[in-house]
Amino acid sequence: MAKNYYDILGVEKKATKDDIKKAFRKLAQKHHPDKGGDEAKFKEITEAYSVLTDDKKRREYDSYGQTFAGGAGPGGFGGFDPSQFSGFGQGGVEFDISDLFGGFGDMFGGAGGRSRVRRGRDISIDAEISFKESVYGVRRSMLLTKVGKCDTCDGKGAKPGTEMQNYTGCNGAGRIHETRDSVLGAFTSVRTCPQCEGAGKIPKEKCATCAGRGVLRKETEIKLDIPAGIDNGEMIRMPGAGEAIKGGASGDLYIKVHVKPHPVFRKEGLNLVMQLPVKLTDALLGTTVSITTLDDKVLEVKIPVMTKVEEILRVRGKGVRQDGAEGDLMIYLHASLPKKLSGKAKKAIEDLKSEGL
Repeated sequence: MAKNYYDILGVEKKATKDDIKKAFRKLAQKHHPDKGGDEAKFKEITEAYSVLTDDKKRREYDSYGQTFAGGAGPGGFGGFDPSQFSGFGQGGVEFDISDLFGGFGDMFGGAGGRSRVRRGRDISIDAEISFKESVYGVRRSMLLTKVGKCDTCDGKGAKPGTEMQNYTGCNGAGRIHETRDSVLGAFTSVRTCPQCEGAGKIPKEKCATCAGRGVLRKETEIKLDIPAGIDNGEMIRMPGAGEAIKGGASGDLYIKVHVKPHPVFRKEGLNLVMQLPVKLTDALLGTTVSITTLDDKVLEVKIPVMTKVEEILRVRGKGVRQDGAEGDLMIYLHASLPKKLSGKAKKAIEDLKSEGL
């Protein structure tokens, strides 16, 4: 039957993008193959996430139970999805009609007329940044050991300067046709040739670096642009930066960002928040204080006479800047009471008390 992407991510149909993002992060960490998870399950939740966070795809999915990705290809069903029609027959055996057509690429033009591209493995890593870097953004260079394209043969698997030749096992087509019987009769199915991996050609002489595989495990430098305003625990997806596969597309790289706490500041949306204790005399009379901001600049802040023990002072435009929006600096003022009073101070307070203060 058609996949229920909401059930896969464990969210309700009315879930917001933030709800979907949080559910995906949690499941991605649990099921990622690099952490001992189920690769098939991880691909399933990634597929669900990509559809439900895309407004157009989500509308199509909510309306029709599928997405159309630009319409039908040549020979396709043109929007008809066999997987929508399940549970045929009253009281009969439930089945999915897509099972009858699955794999019969020659007759039905494949899945909507589109050939399935082989894809490398997705991988995930963790990155730790400072609070300041999370607010202003940062570019990081990271060394990652992964399966990548062989630089010697440019992923072809052939010794440089040598030719490729047609593989006779599939007659250079890159596909193998197989005939099998089904309830609707004999059908011809097509699968990728395992020897040439869909290329239709094999090298006359194999590349010595990768032994003809076209890929090998190596250390790769990743340039990571972390956007301004990112929150602790957010995931960044880098399409095509995962592991490579010969004759196919590379997988994706997922980076989970961990933000180290700051001793003074914290974030509330786009606002920066800090605590500032104020002496009792300054609270009663008002004062001006110097504050070192997150970007290491000195800011002179005028504190007016406080009418309450705790007040909030807003400095506009000194918060987080993200996507054209700008937050503020929120200073939480706390009037501090002295632990000890001198005789002179006590007399002054007694004088204030006599005035009804």
